[in-house]
Amino acid sequence: MEVFKITAAKYDHLLTASGRPNRWNKKGEFVIYAGSSRSLSTLELIVHRSAIQPMVPYSVVVLSISDDPDLYKTLSQNQLPENWKKISAYPQLQQIGSDWYKKQGGLVLKVPSAVIPFEFNYILNTAHSAFKENVRLVRTERYFWDERLPL
Repeated sequence: MEVFKITAAKYDHLLTASGRPNRWNKKGEFVIYAGSSRSLSTLELIVHRSAIQPMVPYSVVVLSISDDPDLYKTLSQNQLPENWKKISAYPQLQQIGSDWYKKQGGLVLKVPSAVIPFEFNYILNTAHSAFKENVRLVRTERYFWDERLPL
């Protein structure tokens, strides 16, 4: 399966994670967030960054993940707290993600997008023993911000 991550071009050749906390991970948990499409990844980036700088060069990183179902854990909306799309749910969602991360509950956590709940984001555990064998950087693509986007 191919998934997509938008990042500053200077980092587009790295399959690493910062360890910064986010919706599905706590500080010090090294995960890569990717979307099921370039457009979903764009929306996610806009939502999560308070200030996009169109002059900064960005890239779309195309990742290939093994299709082996044993590597995935999927969470559906009905498995999440009622307020899961709100920022106030972060502590609960971070705990869910942290438990998955620490237990090595799969290489990939497939979660609904809070931006478009019927599409999915993929959280990749870079510390998982299967990461190096099953995740591959396929290519990078130049990315541009359409001037019509309200940034």
